[in-house]
Amino acid sequence: MQPMSENKILIAGGGIGGLAAALGLAQKGYRSLVLEQMSALGEIGAGIQIGPNAFHAFDYFGIGDEARAKAVYIDKLVLMDAMLDEQVTALALDEPFRQRFGNPYAVVHRADLHGVLLDACMASDLVEIKVNAHVTGFAQDGTSVTAILADGERNTGAALIGADGLRSNIRSEIVADGEPRVSGHTTYRSVIETDKMPEELRWNAATLWAGPKIHIVHYPLKGWKVFNLVATRDNNAPEAVTGKPVTTDEVHEAFSHVCERARKIIASGENWKAWVLCDREPVRNWTQSRVTLLGDAAHPTLQYYAQGACMAMEDAVCLGHCFGAYGEKTESALLKYNQMRAARTTRVQISSRLLGEHVFHPEGARADMRNAVMGAMSTEEYYTRLEWLYGGTGLDAAS
Repeated sequence: MQPMSENKILIAGGGIGGLAAALGLAQKGYRSLVLEQMSALGEIGAGIQIGPNAFHAFDYFGIGDEARAKAVYIDKLVLMDAMLDEQVTALALDEPFRQRFGNPYAVVHRADLHGVLLDACMASDLVEIKVNAHVTGFAQDGTSVTAILADGERNTGAALIGADGLRSNIRSEIVADGEPRVSGHTTYRSVIETDKMPEELRWNAATLWAGPKIHIVHYPLKGWKVFNLVATRDNNAPEAVTGKPVTTDEVHEAFSHVCERARKIIASGENWKAWVLCDREPVRNWTQSRVTLLGDAAHPTLQYYAQGACMAMEDAVCLGHCFGAYGEKTESALLKYNQMRAARTTRVQISSRLLGEHVFHPEGARADMRNAVMGAMSTEEYYTRLEWLYGGTGLDAAS
């Protein structure tokens, strides 16, 4: 089979990061070929939180209105002590927040977000998508790069972007750091109809109940038709698990020590599935000549900063910017992209681990310290602490 035209940018992976990369490149007039291993494009999972920095990216891609139409706009972020049944703090997400950061904070179903990106790609003359195309490796000759598929097909382009996730085949050739780091944290997920959520807990908020080595998160989705429930425990899980069905008894037992209202949330859940969270050690370099990584393939992070999808979209903005700035100097564009993104994404990776330890899961005196410090902070202090994360598009290399 003849290779594809060499002036296309190849993208391994048709998830949120891969589609965002195609849109970022299209904004600068670059054609791309998205190679997705599944037979149909879609997104698994449930709800995700979208900070202002992600909305900055949507605007850059020209799909800000479409993304906003799918979102649920919560009133605040709430931190509850899951043992004391007391509010520690709440950050209002009202007009002052939007004015400070230039965009809202919202929650959205992953499939809805993926659909917005997919619709934009399908409408673009610069984006081609190929399914049943599992990229297993690549080859370079100094002037082009060839993506090698599982069935032996070869597609050649000017560059290859590995947006193929936590266990990226592209990363295995560039970084060669083996299996992901298992965090030991097991996350149980459920999505329930709103009328099954206890009425007194149907808050228009992204709510975190934090307790000793556990936490529970809930918020409304899909125009308040459902609630997303995420319950996590630090149980030293030894190996990665992805979407394993578990019994309600297992989930109830894991959270039996929390306050009554928090237990009511757990009791509302059904059809629970479990994931064991993984990330990787940050690396300075994820680029090799005409090949680079994006999103979870480059810098997988734990969930505690709610920034995994946001960082992938920022990557896509930066990638498009660098191609626009460097033109046909492909290797220079990819190196600059890597340089601009590495420190910021490392900060998110490390900060996410620290949040899990010191905000989500502390106990005893450490929990008391969290409550005292966070409870005493003003809205302006929270804004100041979040400026580095929400204030830009990720194009500032010093951010």
